[in-house]
Amino acid sequence: MANLYNDNRDLKFHLTHPMMQKLVRLKERDFEQKSGFDYAPLDFEDAMDSYERVLEVVGEISGDIIAPNAESIDAEGPQVVDGRVIYARGTQENLDALIKAGLLGITLPRRFGGLNFPVVPYIMAADIVSRADAGFVNIWGLQDCAETLNEFASEEQKERWLTRVVNGETMAMDLTEPDAGSDLQAVQLKASYSEQKGGWVLNGVKRFITNGDGDLALVLARSEEGTRDGRGLSMFVYDKRKGGVTVRRIEHKMGIIGSPTCELVFKDAPGELIGSRKLGLIKYVMALMNGARLGIAAQAVGLSEAAYREALSYAKERAQFGKTIIHFPAIYEMLSVMKAKLDASRTLLYETARFVDLYKTYQHISEERKLSLEERDEMKTNQHLADLFTPLAKGISSEFCNQNAYDAIQIHGGSGFMKDYAVERIYRDARITSIYEGTTQLQIVAAIRGVTTGGYLKQIRVYEKEELRPDLEKYRRVLISLTQDFEEAAEKVLATGDQEFLDFHARRLVEIAGYITMSYLLVLDANRDHEYLRSAQNFNKMAKGEVKARAEFIRATSMEDIGHYKYQ
Repeated sequence: MANLYNDNRDLKFHLTHPMMQKLVRLKERDFEQKSGFDYAPLDFEDAMDSYERVLEVVGEISGDIIAPNAESIDAEGPQVVDGRVIYARGTQENLDALIKAGLLGITLPRRFGGLNFPVVPYIMAADIVSRADAGFVNIWGLQDCAETLNEFASEEQKERWLTRVVNGETMAMDLTEPDAGSDLQAVQLKASYSEQKGGWVLNGVKRFITNGDGDLALVLARSEEGTRDGRGLSMFVYDKRKGGVTVRRIEHKMGIIGSPTCELVFKDAPGELIGSRKLGLIKYVMALMNGARLGIAAQAVGLSEAAYREALSYAKERAQFGKTIIHFPAIYEMLSVMKAKLDASRTLLYETARFVDLYKTYQHISEERKLSLEERDEMKTNQHLADLFTPLAKGISSEFCNQNAYDAIQIHGGSGFMKDYAVERIYRDARITSIYEGTTQLQIVAAIRGVTTGGYLKQIRVYEKEELRPDLEKYRRVLISLTQDFEEAAEKVLATGDQEFLDFHARRLVEIAGYITMSYLLVLDANRDHEYLRSAQNFNKMAKGEVKARAEFIRATSMEDIGHYKYQ
């Protein structure tokens, strides 16, 4: 199979975004580590060359090993033996290949053996691996839990654990429970301090834990007796080497079958406190979840890529009524819309990743020295944008991913319903992306703040002022008109002062903001490279229809009308 990085010009296009120069310089502290580490970059060009080389390795392994193993892993799946998870044969082969290539701990500091890469190339690697096998990325990609340790653990803890991740140990985040899914404030797994053992012990059950038998796990547990809300929860690290946790079962799932989703039983399992007590949910899990949601957005984009390519290939080969089906308007329109949705998802993903990169880099710099006033302002601005764009990217990319997988099956016709074709697995794998790490509905709850505070509108105005080639000005005019529709719709909803009315229209308002934002980003991509003009054109037309329909629905709805939609 082809190298899944080299065969995709879109990845190289986003890797070379103009913002990367500033981002890399900050990440590398003006390349000050070049004298201390022989693999630290000498300058910007050297850093970019390193990212390219690593992504080429990821692309090669994904094309030659991970993608060919995907079907057998889906058929075999993991199993539980004596309370431990045994991966499918292909899963272990995949993991061994990536570990051998040194592709764990990509973003971790060099002092722990990591590559010190920014978020952008790491997310790009997740995008590539997800295209090859979305289930496997849930095992390899959970290394981003290590970012939470790097951010909040003590230096001694970092030294012990991050070096292990870099050397190939896998991670998990043990958050949800039978009675605490999305409502993590309801977590009841108990953490108690044992004077006899001189440390914390964990007791209870965790459910729906991705890669639940990983070597290291971040565990959300109730450390404060008598509490019932998030203020009684703390974050702990569980080390599998120390025992105390048994895998009760692996869930039988619709998709991502190679990724073991486990129910775990904790019986006096030793745990180490991370950071301060009572901040487990309020501070640490929020940071962890934002990183995980960006990862799911990358997974969704990778799956969209896979679905689109499978559909395109089949349409070029399948002949009906004397010609290949790609020549029928019903099919080529579907493919063009799929590509527009894919490109829109990807440009939103990497815009979000750049916001995350900038604010996190400034955050780490602030631990080394005092930031200037300008730097502090830039950190706060990018943190705000990252908080707004992360639920937008996760929510919309996962929905588009499901739509593209659906259309890929449709283009295959009856063949797509058969396990002989990869789209059958892709369709099943895609479904979870709009559910886990917060359903699309929960992403709307997080994202609506960007509407009520004017955050999305403010950023849209930034895009509106960008310099464009003359031939792209007509798209700006359309988007200015759509932005006015957005403003009017938001003003109508907010003017009522009614929370239920806002909640009822939240999805429409967030989707309007998303369509306008992605349209601008695609136009800006076309401004850099004419190859993106077709997607910009197609998505712009689609966005116009979608925004107008949602805005008109809001205009036509009164507070009394929402009663018609309530389940009786």
